Amino acid sequence: MLFALAAVAQQTSAAADPHDRGLRMLARLVRDPRWLAGSLGDTAAFAMQAVALGFGSLLLVQPLIVTQLVFALPLAASWAGRRPSRRELAWAAVLVVALVLFVTVGEPTAGVDRAGLTAWAPTGSVLLVLFAACLVAARSTTGTARALLLAAATGIAYGVVAALTLGVVDTLSDGITTVLTSWETSALVVAVVGGTLLQQAAFQAGALGASLPAVVVGEPVVAAVVGVTVLDERLSTGGAGWALVAVLVAVLVVATIALARASAGAGTESSGRRAP
Repeated sequence: MLFALAAVAQQTSAAADPHDRGLRMLARLVRDPRWLAGSLGDTAAFAMQAVALGFGSLLLVQPLIVTQLVFALPLAASWAGRRPSRRELAWAAVLVVALVLFVTVGEPTAGVDRAGLTAWAPTGSVLLVLFAACLVAARSTTGTARALLLAAATGIAYGVVAALTLGVVDTLSDGITTVLTSWETSALVVAVVGGTLLQQAAFQAGALGASLPAVVVGEPVVAAVVGVTVLDERLSTGGAGWALVAVLVAVLVVATIALARASAGAGTESSGRRAP
C-alpha cells in the first residue's frame, strides 16, 4: 500500500515539469510537498520490506510485494471519485489467487543471506549490461519509450536493492560497525539513490501507465533471479509442479501489468480532477 501511494504522489510531482532533468529536477522535487510525502511512503515501505526479508526469502517476499496493486485499487478509485470496475476487480482476484498458488505449490525456501563478490560476478555482470543498455537506449528516445526504458532500469536497480537488503539485515546482529563497513551497505546506498533518481526520471518522461508496470514487474523478477543464481534459494517442487509454477508466473506477470495500468489510470484521473 505504501509503495503504491508513493508512486502516484511522486509521479504527479515529477511530471509537473517535463523539462527538468538531473540535479535540477531533484532540486525542484525536494521542495514539493507531494514528492516529499511520496518519499516518506517509500521510506516506510522499504523499512517494511527489510523486516519481511529478515523473516523470509526473496522468492517469497518479492512476489508478495506486488499486492501493492491490490491495495491501491480501492484507494485510487476512491480518490478518483469512482468505484473499481469489474475488470479491475477480476484482475485483482486473479493476482491474489495466483500468488497463493505460487507460494503453496512452489514452497520457496531460503538460501544464504549473503554472498561474496565472486558469487555475484556472473549475475551481476549480466544485470549491469542490461542496466547500461536501458540507459543508453533511453538517451535517444522520448515519451513512452523513454519512460519504459528508464522504468526497466529502475526495476533492475530495485531488484538488486532487495537482494542487498537481505545481506545488510543479516549483518545487523554483528554490530553497527560491520553494517557500515560491509560492501553490501555501500552497494545498497548506490542502488537506492540511483534507482530513486531513475524512477523520478521515468515518472517525468511519460504516463504512470508506461513506467509503473515495468518497475512493479521488474523488481521481483530481478530479485528472484539473484535469489536463485547468487543466494541459492529454491522452489521446493518437481514434475508437474514446475509446469504449474511456470503458468502461475506468467499469470502473475499479466495480472500485475493489467492492475498497474489500472492503478496508473486512476492516479492520473484523480490528479486531473484535483487540478486548479
